[in-house]
Amino acid sequence: MGQKAQGANSTEQGAGRRGAGSAKSKKTMTERENQFRFQDFEIWKKGASVSGRLFSLAEDLDKKKLFRFAEQLRSATLSITNNIAEGSGSVSDADFANFLNTSRRSVFEVANILMVLSKNSYVPAGEIQTLLTELEEESRMILAFRRTLKS
Repeated sequence: MGQKAQGANSTEQGAGRRGAGSAKSKKTMTERENQFRFQDFEIWKKGASVSGRLFSLAEDLDKKKLFRFAEQLRSATLSITNNIAEGSGSVSDADFANFLNTSRRSVFEVANILMVLSKNSYVPAGEIQTLLTELEEESRMILAFRRTLKS
């Protein structure tokens, strides 16, 4: 599977100026399943998928009165998909790549929070491991997709 296929499930790639005049890019809203192009990206779908479990974990942290951890986890989690979405609206691949870098750094931030929570026995290590595996996959997918963009 090519790198583009890992990062996007769309005929569009990058910031969107390439192929703007082609028939493929002139789909109407009735022909498209999603309203925004970032919704077609596998990297966004993966981030959105894991975010639900991370938000649930943040709720559990709130119940344990670990409010700062909960809020930081929510913020970093939301930053993953927010930066993919915001970057997809860029007018250049270089700008989009910067947003993808920020998104990937947010993946690392979430992973760090999970590891610190586990090391301090706030959350069992077994509960964290699946999330860490998914975050590692997300990081690799973002990097692979970023490499398809023109520098």
